[in-house]
Amino acid sequence: MDFVKEMFEKAKKLEKRLVLPEGTESRTIRAARRLADEGLAAEVTLLGPDAAVRDAAAKAGVKLDGIAVTDPAYSAILDAYAGVFYELRKHKGMTAEQAKIDMADPLRWGAMMVHQGAADAMVAGAENTTGDVLRAGLTIIGTVPGLKTASSCFVMAGMDQGWGKEGCLIFSDCAVVPDPSAEQLADIACSAAQSCREFLGAEPVVALMSFSTKGSAKHDYVAKVQNAVELLRGKNPDFVFDGELQADAALVPSVTEKKAPGSPVKGRVNTLIFPDLGSGNIGYKLVQRLGRAEAFGPFLQGFAKPISDLSRGASVDDIVVTCAVTLSRAK
Repeated sequence: MDFVKEMFEKAKKLEKRLVLPEGTESRTIRAARRLADEGLAAEVTLLGPDAAVRDAAAKAGVKLDGIAVTDPAYSAILDAYAGVFYELRKHKGMTAEQAKIDMADPLRWGAMMVHQGAADAMVAGAENTTGDVLRAGLTIIGTVPGLKTASSCFVMAGMDQGWGKEGCLIFSDCAVVPDPSAEQLADIACSAAQSCREFLGAEPVVALMSFSTKGSAKHDYVAKVQNAVELLRGKNPDFVFDGELQADAALVPSVTEKKAPGSPVKGRVNTLIFPDLGSGNIGYKLVQRLGRAEAFGPFLQGFAKPISDLSRGASVDDIVVTCAVTLSRAK
């Protein structure tokens, strides 16, 4: 499958609204122009001081026709958004005065636009850290009901057609949670399964991976994955899964039958859940470099509404693709 082409087509059909909080950043501005011109978003909003956004656009040689510009600090609805933010955070000691100060921040404003339905998706990270983007999303948008963990996934594409869905697999989590607990691993599996449906258009077949298969090794790291599998069973999810499995037991039917006879995944896995960030990050980079696969992401998952983080080294093309993928998830 051509992942980028399919995401672009889906975004165009959905005609959703996008907010970009880093409105004075030149790559973001150029990406906004392309998103508007190519019809990937029905509406694009750049956030930041009006004069600064327009000056940055002029320096980038970009016209802002058809692109909205909003300065949170001087918006007529600042008080209304601050009131909502206060209600969301007052149990944490937030005051009404601090809520108004905090809501002038473009990241929080963008998240509030998504929370309030004024935008359908938010993408940031060209200037802000992943932690900043995650905090804005978690404090305002929150996670999917029933889940407590925000995480990420990569779409690994361009491999042999026999792997996953037409050579595409979901790898998770490779970018957000360094050492997930068993509870977090169960949440990550649920989120990655949904990502599989949305990105690959396939019913998820999920493997929770380890260096052990069905108790072949004993270690606290193995026990964590085993506990995650039991917690996942307790959630009664609507997808096929198994664990703990070594990579070959997850992916190769003959090995699955030998190491985990009767496993429901039957070597048909399209979604791989790594036990920690180290193995996930190393795993996707090895497949990308040695297997010459394309790695798209990381895409945030587990949030109640679509938001995505960017690498601060992202190109304009990277930003456009991430925005299209994020918009494709909007309901």
